[in-house]
Amino acid sequence: MVAVNVSDDSLDALVQPSVDTTPDVVDAVALARLYGEPLFSLPNDLYIPPDALEVFLETFQGPLDLLLYLIRKQNFNVLDIPMAEVTRQYLSYVEQIRMHNLELAAEYLLMAAMLIEIKARMLLPVKKTDTGQEAEDPRAELVRRLLEYEQMKLAAQKLNELPQLGRDFQRAQAFADLRIERIQPEVDVNDLRQAWIDIIKRAKLNAHHHITREQLSVRDHMTHILRRLSAVRFIEFGELFMERIKEGAPVAVVVVHFLALLELSRELLLEITQAEPYAPIYVRLAYTSAAA
Repeated sequence: MVAVNVSDDSLDALVQPSVDTTPDVVDAVALARLYGEPLFSLPNDLYIPPDALEVFLETFQGPLDLLLYLIRKQNFNVLDIPMAEVTRQYLSYVEQIRMHNLELAAEYLLMAAMLIEIKARMLLPVKKTDTGQEAEDPRAELVRRLLEYEQMKLAAQKLNELPQLGRDFQRAQAFADLRIERIQPEVDVNDLRQAWIDIIKRAKLNAHHHITREQLSVRDHMTHILRRLSAVRFIEFGELFMERIKEGAPVAVVVVHFLALLELSRELLLEITQAEPYAPIYVRLAYTSAAA
């Protein structure tokens, strides 16, 4: 055991301290915090307006909404409304509204007057119509309006339950900074070779054809035919052109040779004969037969 020496003055300071450091409230819940410090009681100079603590438990969209609320809350039959009880509860609520908002209470007062009128008509004796039928229930028009309003209210609730933009979900938005850069193709030797081949093909297709005029003389061919026939007695018509064809003469030369033959025949220098139909045609000089 360790012994501790404490002076008399120190013991007196612990028993009776000069400053009280213990809190006035122990294990209490703070009402609020003011500048970071707990507040266990309300200040004496705190002012609370009279209307600050008013709480509206129910809010209604109009007189029909209030009337329907009173009926459904107490499980009344909407086809057999107890007008006395409903009217009393309705007027008590209207009285509360009138004390705070007179303009809003005017709309509710109109429905209150209608309820009082219906109640008064129900107290009167029932009179039959001229046809002997009983008169319509004074509550019929009110019931019809309440049922129509309830249908519209339920439809509005279903519409309100549908997802809405800005309340249940947000429209997704994204921004994409797209930059289109054209990439130049890489060209190799094979591409250049193929391009050059295509150019050569186009050049061949677009080649110009030069047409030259060949000078052919019918008179020269007439002289040639006369010289050839002068050495023979006659010659077959086809043999007269075979010499030119064997030389590889073009068609134009053969045509001029034929024109020369016709020109000699027209000038009566040649005779063209045939023994019978479809027989070979022969050509000879005209003056040869005369000399014979």
